[in-house]
Amino acid sequence: MNRNEYDVSGRQISIPYKSGMRYFDLYHGVELTPEHDGDQAVLSFAMEDHGYGAVLATAGEPDTKITQLMASMKQMTATQLSSYSHEWKPLPQQLVEIAKTEPASSAPEGMVRVPAADYLFKVEGIEIEGFNDAGVDVQYPWEDIPHRYHEQKMHVASFYIDKYPVTNAEFKKFLDATHYRPKDDLDFLKDWKGGKYPEGWDNKPVTWVSQEDARAYAKWAGKRLPHEWEWQYAAQGTDGRLYPWGSEWDKSKVPVPDRSRTMRGPDNVDAHPAGASPFEVMDMVGNVSQWTDEYVDDHTRGGILRGGSYYQPQSSVWYFPQAYRNDQHGKLLLMAPDYDRSGALGFRCVKDSE
Repeated sequence: MNRNEYDVSGRQISIPYKSGMRYFDLYHGVELTPEHDGDQAVLSFAMEDHGYGAVLATAGEPDTKITQLMASMKQMTATQLSSYSHEWKPLPQQLVEIAKTEPASSAPEGMVRVPAADYLFKVEGIEIEGFNDAGVDVQYPWEDIPHRYHEQKMHVASFYIDKYPVTNAEFKKFLDATHYRPKDDLDFLKDWKGGKYPEGWDNKPVTWVSQEDARAYAKWAGKRLPHEWEWQYAAQGTDGRLYPWGSEWDKSKVPVPDRSRTMRGPDNVDAHPAGASPFEVMDMVGNVSQWTDEYVDDHTRGGILRGGSYYQPQSSVWYFPQAYRNDQHGKLLLMAPDYDRSGALGFRCVKDSE
């Protein structure tokens, strides 16, 4: 590494001379001709200010991977680092499209109609790090960069939403009908054994499902995952309340938190009717977090989680924070379905209305 404020070139490294050894400037993608100086081989190459160098010594012809690497590096380093801007800019994010469903004229079984409304969508990301810097959280379609705090007046068309999160029993019907099995199936339905959920768990929300798994179920059911603002509107109504039942936290309306090292499993989806939203949508907060939208940039994917879960691991501030409030969301970095699945994460579906 050249830590100087100026370019350097010429003699850089002296190493013991060995007959038949060849040397390659990996950074610039070219072969080097050593200068013999007694029993030393002296290598000369250039490094720009605050730039880098990398040298390979090998006997004989470099293998195909090294050859491909050098060809790529030669092309990339043709433009000097100094020609690029020193100003950091956040990568733009795009909302992943959710295709509309076949519209329904009346409420499908197990779903609740949410009427159309002009809605003030106001939400903040609760990531642990990043303060309020540009680039933190997500970039909605109406915003120019990602940032933590969001507010937008919008018209939400009417739709139908599952009254409860999708249960183990409902997901079992999907599996029986389709024989679905994800390509990346590590931890898929981790709490099931032999293709069956635990006894007495039929009415608990299905967990250990990735966003891809949830989308597959929704497509089979003729539904889709909700946009985040649809989820929030169904939980909040139009009066800006902080929780589905009002603006004061009430622990009697949600499951008792689990702070142990092993997860006991969520409550039944109908166990807390007093926690209903203004539209009588149930179990939106405090039982399992729920999949909604996905955002992507050139390098990363992020899933938006709503509602928070019953599981509150202790002893560290670095555990995934709980978005219990209607005006908060969590952003989960999506790496692979097996990493994304969790015993504290489920989903519910929506269907478009005529």
